[in-house]
Amino acid sequence: MSDFPYSAHIGYLFTDKPLRERIAAAKRHGFSAVEYPAPYGVPAQEMAEWLRAEGLPYTQFGLYSGDAQRGEKGLAIFPERREEFRRSVEDGLDYAEAIGVGMVHAMAGVLPAANRKQEHWDCYVENLAYAAGEAGKRGITILIEAMSAGAVPDYFIDTANRAAAAIAAAGGTNLGLLLDIFHTANMGLDIFEEIRTHAGLIAHVHIADYPGRHEPGSGSLDFDRIGGMLAEIGYRGRLGCEYVPAGDTEAGLAWLAALNGSPAHI
Repeated sequence: MSDFPYSAHIGYLFTDKPLRERIAAAKRHGFSAVEYPAPYGVPAQEMAEWLRAEGLPYTQFGLYSGDAQRGEKGLAIFPERREEFRRSVEDGLDYAEAIGVGMVHAMAGVLPAANRKQEHWDCYVENLAYAAGEAGKRGITILIEAMSAGAVPDYFIDTANRAAAAIAAAGGTNLGLLLDIFHTANMGLDIFEEIRTHAGLIAHVHIADYPGRHEPGSGSLDFDRIGGMLAEIGYRGRLGCEYVPAGDTEAGLAWLAALNGSPAHI
């Protein structure tokens, strides 16, 4: 994987530190960017100053996704929350422009299969098309991520195939796939076949080993081969490190330090 730069997901990494210090830690350990799903608690201009101070870009974040304490993970599939979703698009794109982010994730939502109706899919597609249209005016891409049932029960989009179907139904313009390697493995899917199948849609990649969702090298996945496949399809983005450290974040960064004999590939 040494041919790719790495983005530190600071919702998972360096969590013993305040958010500002996580950005500094990411830079100190050689990451080339940071990402974090919900930055809104920090005013955009302040976040922009933090990023400038460390010389790091911000890879991607999410639109407002509801009340996490109630288990909400997105608004886009709920017809009764359509206006709330649209407000989140405006707020998210404003924030993205202010800090220089080129990709924003629109989470679908959690809903048991028994409660799903055609109106939820239709609302999702309509909302994706709306978000993509608004984002396109600002040169920003809307991301869709599949999340495995084992990790996020009842999430509306659980495979890349389903994400790709939503992208196609919404028109395909200005929409991209956030391919999560761990979620793909956790669904029992062939990672390499998924990469090949969806090569034209992949806009960002998240990595974590499987099982355990810990550091690369802690599980069974062949990340050298995964990196080779991503290079083969022409992926030129970053690899977002969205893993749960097995212990202390910094103590677990030996995998990164080993790349090219340096602290990290930048």
